[in-house]
Amino acid sequence: MATKMSEASSVNVRSFGVIKGFNFFIYGAIAIYSSFFPLYLKAIGMSNFMIGLLLAGGPFISLLSNPFWGYWSDRLQNGRRILILLLVGNGLVMQAVFAVHSTYFIYGLMLIYFFFQSPLFSQSNSLILDVVERTGHKFGAFRLWGALGWAIMAVVTGPILEWLGIREFWIVYGLMIVISIVLGCMLPRQVPTVSAKKISAGGYGKILGNKLFLSLIIIGILISIPNSMNNIFVSIYISDMGGSNALIGWSAFLSSIFEIPVYLLLDRYLRRNNKTMIACLIVVSLLYALRWLLMSMAVTPYQIIFTQTLHCLTFAGYYYVGTQLTAYLIPQQFRASGQAVYALSWGGLAGIIAGIIGGWMFQDLGAPTMYRICTLMALLGAAGFATMYMYAFKSTTHHHT
Repeated sequence: MATKMSEASSVNVRSFGVIKGFNFFIYGAIAIYSSFFPLYLKAIGMSNFMIGLLLAGGPFISLLSNPFWGYWSDRLQNGRRILILLLVGNGLVMQAVFAVHSTYFIYGLMLIYFFFQSPLFSQSNSLILDVVERTGHKFGAFRLWGALGWAIMAVVTGPILEWLGIREFWIVYGLMIVISIVLGCMLPRQVPTVSAKKISAGGYGKILGNKLFLSLIIIGILISIPNSMNNIFVSIYISDMGGSNALIGWSAFLSSIFEIPVYLLLDRYLRRNNKTMIACLIVVSLLYALRWLLMSMAVTPYQIIFTQTLHCLTFAGYYYVGTQLTAYLIPQQFRASGQAVYALSWGGLAGIIAGIIGGWMFQDLGAPTMYRICTLMALLGAAGFATMYMYAFKSTTHHHT
């Protein structure tokens, strides 16, 4: 038994570099997709409302795909195999999307694409958390490579697409997915924590029966709707103000490069208990409100890009603390499923509402009004987390008395 454990830990040590590289490329691929795919759709003749509607399909599908893949990851205790399947499906379907130009075909294929794309981050997080569990390493030290990939690939791709043309987007995206698949095959397997027979769909009952976790999911949707609206429309907002593809790449770069120090600081200083983590989420929600207010006041593409730097405190803070709080609240044998449910709050329901309502707001009310409404939602989210904090404070006091 001891030799098995030492073998597992030596494999983990050898694999840390692979996990970092893997994170760099999958986040880089999705950065390219989220920054430039809306512009590709615009180039082939889609309206802002149609783009919003299409991208709302992703979160809708993620309501099914996240629990589906989370369940199989827990059941098989093999996150690596799941990640490879997700990437192969992702790459093949996206190439089919680029090969067709009929709106109906694009809509149909994108729904299949989202089935493979939406669980990527929650499943890679689950694998990292499992691999680093019994080592001295922290989650943020691996996740920051995702931020680095996002930043560098977005800024490098801008000029490449200026030169190639947005219609040649398939080459760049395809290459990123192929590299991710190669690295995925080299990822470590998790050390099984519980027999597969004990994992059942009934685990979701235990997950959703946790009041604090359920509150995190519900309030998280409120915080994540504006974030999803911004993700979908910020590149078009910059473009409408006269910003180039290169400038859009810089916007994505600045919004994520500063996530790196945030992850390192949280790794070092965040106390892993209910009250501290919920207090952090209150602060993050207030910073989100400030970010959306500044976005509503922007009059040049450079002001948008400057405001995007707040992403490092808002999204990185929310994502990191939420992932850690989920790991803290959910039993380990249901970890992949817990992360999948958490992913639904910021990617699933929030994204559906953001795509449909956001597309209508952006087109009919204008971006400044859309961002003012986002400010109000963030303030409501802060109030929700404050209520949750008081509940956590009361329950700890009762527990001690």
